[in-house]
Amino acid sequence: MPALGWTLLSAAAALAFGILYGLELLRGRKLRRDLSYMTDKLARYADKDTLPGRERLLVVTGEPELRRLLTGINDLIDRAAGLAADYARSGQSMRRMLSNVSHDLKTPLTVILGYAEVLERSPDLSEDERRAMLAQVYRKTLEVHERINAFFDLSKLEADDYNLPLSVIDAAEVCRHRILGYFDLLTERGFEVEIALPEHPVWIYANEEALSRILDNLLSNAVRYGADGRFLGLRLRASAEQVVIEVADRGRGIPAAEQANVFERMYTLEDSRSRNLQGSGIGLAIVKRLTERLGGSVTLESEPARSTVFALAFPASPYRPEQPK
Repeated sequence: MPALGWTLLSAAAALAFGILYGLELLRGRKLRRDLSYMTDKLARYADKDTLPGRERLLVVTGEPELRRLLTGINDLIDRAAGLAADYARSGQSMRRMLSNVSHDLKTPLTVILGYAEVLERSPDLSEDERRAMLAQVYRKTLEVHERINAFFDLSKLEADDYNLPLSVIDAAEVCRHRILGYFDLLTERGFEVEIALPEHPVWIYANEEALSRILDNLLSNAVRYGADGRFLGLRLRASAEQVVIEVADRGRGIPAAEQANVFERMYTLEDSRSRNLQGSGIGLAIVKRLTERLGGSVTLESEPARSTVFALAFPASPYRPEQPK
């Protein structure tokens, strides 16, 4: 090859090498800038007083390894932001819960202390007066006891520390037993009662005590808040796949703005139906947790002053208990 050819070839090679070197140098500088940016961002997120929010790491890069790293970091940022929001909601809920529990325990305890003071300082009370006051003290003490038990039951349910042995039970029979317990009260208050329960067994895989408690909470809720409409309905519908139990009333109802929240722990508003159900909004929260533990779901449909229906849905059991011979 002529000397000029070798010279041109050498110059071209040197130029190509210089370009590649320059590109690698620029690439290395950009990579260092990107890594420095990421490090600074993560250092701020690591500060215990700084929450990441939804601010993601934004780096335009052609490096596949760096893109995968960025994707993983941004996923962690999203999860951290979600946990931070959950923590804030939990703290707010806990403060509200403590306030409500304190209020709901304070009221009956004030009554108990008042009667106890009268009994102590009034030796001239008649026997009938004394017995009447002691009966009030007893009722209010039971009320405090029930509210404390409901609070701890909800805590155990949320901690998954509530023992619920499951078996095949007749949901229709459980419904019959529960509504019979309200017969005298409903008659006394002039309620119209509509019961639609099949005469044959309707089997579900559940816990009888838990289902009874769910129904008691919903029935007592309907009696209390359905007083204006003087109506209570209990219906059971069954298919091969699902069993649905409905508790209905025609009372003041639940506004649409509240319906999404009534099952939340300690959710209360001044006019909330859950306010007086086992105190502090615990009753409906227990309904939801117990129903879910039994593999079911609970929904609400309400049109204020017309109709309110709580519906429990459970999978139908394909199994049948052995009949005695």
